[in-house]
Amino acid sequence: MSDQFNQPLGGNSMPRFAGPATMFRLPSQSDATGLDIAIVGVPLDIGTSNRAGTRFGPRQIRSESVLVRPYGMATRAAPFDSFQVADIGDVPLNTFNLEKSIAIIEQFYDAVVATGAKPLSLGGDHTIALPILRALAKRHGKMALVHVDAHADINDTMFGEKVAHGTIFRRALEEGLVDGHKMTQIGLRATGYSAGDFDWSREQGATVIQAEDCWYRSLAPVMDEVRQRIGPDTPTYLSFDIDGLDPSVAPGTGTPEPAGLTAAQGLEIIRGVFGTDLIGADLVEVSPPYDTTGNTSLLAANLAFEMLCSFPGCKRRD
Repeated sequence: MSDQFNQPLGGNSMPRFAGPATMFRLPSQSDATGLDIAIVGVPLDIGTSNRAGTRFGPRQIRSESVLVRPYGMATRAAPFDSFQVADIGDVPLNTFNLEKSIAIIEQFYDAVVATGAKPLSLGGDHTIALPILRALAKRHGKMALVHVDAHADINDTMFGEKVAHGTIFRRALEEGLVDGHKMTQIGLRATGYSAGDFDWSREQGATVIQAEDCWYRSLAPVMDEVRQRIGPDTPTYLSFDIDGLDPSVAPGTGTPEPAGLTAAQGLEIIRGVFGTDLIGADLVEVSPPYDTTGNTSLLAANLAFEMLCSFPGCKRRD
């Protein structure tokens, strides 16, 4: 254990059902000053098109994160001995106005990025990824993207709106935030509105790996190929929609689709990002009202821990 960096409050120091209600029971602070990684909640759900409730996601993921311990036993990763990490709270959204909320999120992340901290974000619906990418692009330029999802999120409009949770990656590509040739979408599946629903991404150069191509196999070799395409020096963003996983392991989400990725495959994808120049990550679309056991939020907390372990410079213990 390092006394140089913040450490989570241990379960033998304070019962896990008590103590601070921060992510991993880490210290909290009001901004990202002095941090290597800033954990941010973005409790937005007015960009969603089906079941609401993701506004409660950050709070519930934090609650379930008490069960996450500080070392990755498979990877030997030690993120809290590697980085200064703290929970800087939630973005103060406009509950009634999506357009204003998007501007608020971008401005909030401008301040985070200006400190040099890398954001690890807890959603909220997937709309939050667009203003985060806009803020990161101002510092890093065009990014590689690893996108886990049941849906491509490349609609041109939804009910006439250009920005909602199902349009964000079309906007990100159009705005030059993401390099289409270094974009990978994993887990897309189920039904669509036309036979070509996933093809627009491919036309921009993206690699689309549908869920059927992931059935009954390890995704570690897939991620070897993803890392090779991205390279070690391209700024990379990871956007993980919990509905990319099968509803049997992640039922608490707004737009569940059958026959998705397993929890183990989700871990393989995140662990497979290690070795890229990861500059930020999000975990979105956890909807606690549909998560009666808390298992979706608990899985989300573990996935967020794995994201910490995948930032460059995370130490591996012998």
